[in-house]
Amino acid sequence: MKRIFALPLILCCYQFTQAQDSSKTFSAYKFLIPGSTLQCSMVPIKGGSFLFGSDNAEKNRSKDEGPQRKVTVPSFWMGIYEVSRDEFDVFYKDATTSENSDVDAITRPSPQYVDLTWGMGKEGGYPVNSLSQYGALMYCRWLYNKTGVFYRLPSEAEWEYACRAGTATTYYFGNDETQLDKYAWYEENSNSKFQKSGLKLPNAWGLYDMLGNVCEWTLDHYEENPFSNQSDSNNYIFTAANKARYPKALKGGGFNDAAGELRCANRFKSDASWNRRDPQIPKSKWWLTDAAAVGFRIIRPLEQPDAKQVNEFFKQYLGK
Repeated sequence: MKRIFALPLILCCYQFTQAQDSSKTFSAYKFLIPGSTLQCSMVPIKGGSFLFGSDNAEKNRSKDEGPQRKVTVPSFWMGIYEVSRDEFDVFYKDATTSENSDVDAITRPSPQYVDLTWGMGKEGGYPVNSLSQYGALMYCRWLYNKTGVFYRLPSEAEWEYACRAGTATTYYFGNDETQLDKYAWYEENSNSKFQKSGLKLPNAWGLYDMLGNVCEWTLDHYEENPFSNQSDSNNYIFTAANKARYPKALKGGGFNDAAGELRCANRFKSDASWNRRDPQIPKSKWWLTDAAAVGFRIIRPLEQPDAKQVNEFFKQYLGK
């Protein structure tokens, strides 16, 4: 019996040691999703400055992408892939975590009333989809509770900085949208469904599917003109969250979007219509019946907050 209970403890200590070692060298690392044999791969994104948003002359540009502003982001790690359905299901099925409680700080998702993958794919490396920002953040909280390492959603600025990978072009591979097929799943090549992660070419920093496949949640509330309020440090740990459910900001575009919508600077905003067909009263805070092309990926800040700061962060963004 001692051996049976010792194994999870050994794995947990191994993960924590991996995270500690990687922080000393700021190198790529992998960690086990708690309670599974699945590994999540993280790459270091060295902090720096970039022009946030798009130039006035950029093709398909939207008004809410400017005016451009120079923003400095701190160093962080980012998941190489979008969080997979396999990874999220470990959390979803974790019997040690209470289900959809309004009392407990950490809860697991309520069941889907229908299969919200709509037959596009589950096991084997497909991204989790139809998930709310609340669900994505609760997954991050669950990871912290299990590993002791603080993971969260990227801010808009962090996401765009990582996506651009040092470039200032429309896409991270240049301005020629005819090359998009090599890098992204979108309306021209996806067959109207998301695909397994990592099948297209990554950007220069080793990140896959930053454009297309599923649109990715950021930490930010959507603002029509966020650039005038953007702090140079961009440290969202100590910034109060907007508690309104809509609209929240997303980036990257999905499998059903056109090439012009997959630009690095393009912005998306969530809407109540994304849960239009949910028959439940109240509607689910976890799942989106009408947003099949929505998922997320995680980051880990190099400068880790202490436990009190982490708890305050999740209290602000999750309301408990």
